[in-house]
Amino acid sequence: MNVMISDSVWKWIHGLGGPGLILLGVADNAPFGVPAGSVDVFVILLSAHRHEWWAYYALLATVGEVLGGYLTYRLAKKGGQETLEKKVGKPRAEKIYKHFEKGGFLTVFAGSILPPPFPFGPGLMGAGVMQYPPQKFFPALAAGRALRFFAEAFLGRIYGQQMIDFFSRHYRPVLYALIALAVTAGIGALVYYKWCRPRHNGKKSTPKVAPTGKQSRT
Repeated sequence: MNVMISDSVWKWIHGLGGPGLILLGVADNAPFGVPAGSVDVFVILLSAHRHEWWAYYALLATVGEVLGGYLTYRLAKKGGQETLEKKVGKPRAEKIYKHFEKGGFLTVFAGSILPPPFPFGPGLMGAGVMQYPPQKFFPALAAGRALRFFAEAFLGRIYGQQMIDFFSRHYRPVLYALIALAVTAGIGALVYYKWCRPRHNGKKSTPKVAPTGKQSRT
């Protein structure tokens, strides 16, 4: 590539290749996984470097994300609603329950398309807590992730070099902006968990969650 990317960074990305995208996809769904958006960035970079392999990279990223999503789904299914509410708080968990009651397939499908900074982990956990059927969960998750990564890989194939050139020229402002966003999000989360969340938890009742062995509505 004619773009000025650190040799060590690019060698690592290039060495990662397609199989590494599966590992990144699985790690992306772990509680302490890779930074948000890592899989998307690598799909674009790899597709920009090897144009003819763009569909291959998109496919393996999809496989990794589906495997990682299923692990999160299974763990939440065993952990129950306490696990989800402990992670995101009762008010947000209640919203997730309502989304699944209205339409589980659309909830999983739409959530799996959205790129960072929109978190999808709570949605995956909600599917497990609500006992959403695996035969419906898999198609929704796979379809959404495939649509996202194939679109990104295709754009990387066509515009990847221009995108990389831009970030190479303006990486410092982009880095500072990301740091500012992270700090702002951290302060917002601190304010929510310290002051707002305790007030809401005592006001709302928990909706009925599908019991183990029973399936929620689509």
